[in-house]
Amino acid sequence: MLEYEQEEGHIAVLLDLAKMDFNLLQQVHLRELKAISEWFKDLYGHVELNYVRERAVENYVWSYILFHDEGLALTRMIFAKICGLVGILDDTYDSHATIEECQKLNEAIQRWDESAIPLLPDYLKKFYCKILNIFKEFEDQVAVNEKYRVSYAKKEFQNLSTYYLQEAEWLHQDYKPSFKEKVELSTMSSSVPLLCVGFLLGSGEAVTNEAFQWAASRPSGVIACAKIMRFMNDIAAFKSRKSKGDVASSVECYIDEHQVTSKVAIAKIDSLIEDEWRTLNQARYERSSLLPAVRRVINLAIDFAFFYDGRKDAFTFGTHLQEVINNLFVKPVPI
Repeated sequence: MLEYEQEEGHIAVLLDLAKMDFNLLQQVHLRELKAISEWFKDLYGHVELNYVRERAVENYVWSYILFHDEGLALTRMIFAKICGLVGILDDTYDSHATIEECQKLNEAIQRWDESAIPLLPDYLKKFYCKILNIFKEFEDQVAVNEKYRVSYAKKEFQNLSTYYLQEAEWLHQDYKPSFKEKVELSTMSSSVPLLCVGFLLGSGEAVTNEAFQWAASRPSGVIACAKIMRFMNDIAAFKSRKSKGDVASSVECYIDEHQVTSKVAIAKIDSLIEDEWRTLNQARYERSSLLPAVRRVINLAIDFAFFYDGRKDAFTFGTHLQEVINNLFVKPVPI
């Protein structure tokens, strides 16, 4: 709107309508943000895992960037909740659980049944029950002809747990993967295959079954999106990851394998990111009949650029988002 206002010959009435529309939608989004914040507060309080990052607002912003339309409230809420569960799962595998606890958690998630609760250490039992209950809620919330999509999301959640376990085992074994090995695993552990199913739940007829099947089949566009996420995240978190004790990032693997400086490694990975953007753009033109799903995959990649571009990690360090959040959800556009 600011750019349009500077154009010579802009239509003043059209600009005013755009501002009014933004302000009306802002109230819708603000109510949703309040509701999702309360939901996350209850979730964090219930699972009692004080090591997890509380990122209610950031998870909602993921959804907002993907689809801001008023009629997609259910999809936004489901997607934000999936992001929240992924965050807790990631923090558990990555920075708290022992390798034995990681193995037990993955075993329970693969079984996906309350009978697996006794397998778990006491501190993870509530979280595991919440996972089962939340996905059951998703099934109850979506339309009858969409319920099968939740089963796809469950399967991808189970797959993600397996990928997290593999990374935890690499760390436990002090295994140093090759750059190729690291990229292959971390592309999947990026959570993008799960997110590309999750952002289609609750979409109704806006997304056809054909479009859903395309997104759920891990096509080249989804893999490109996952690599963009992983590479941007690894670059942004390079210094902190080195001191944190995680399994080596793609940046570190490239440095070790090719015996180059971090500057050279990051330049190479930046070029790989550009290649993946080309793959995404190609998918947009080749899959025009599936445009709603393809567009969301592209928007998900834009999400990652918003959070991780400029070598920053705005998801972990929320101070980067304060001004943006105020402009999106708090301050109306002056008319």
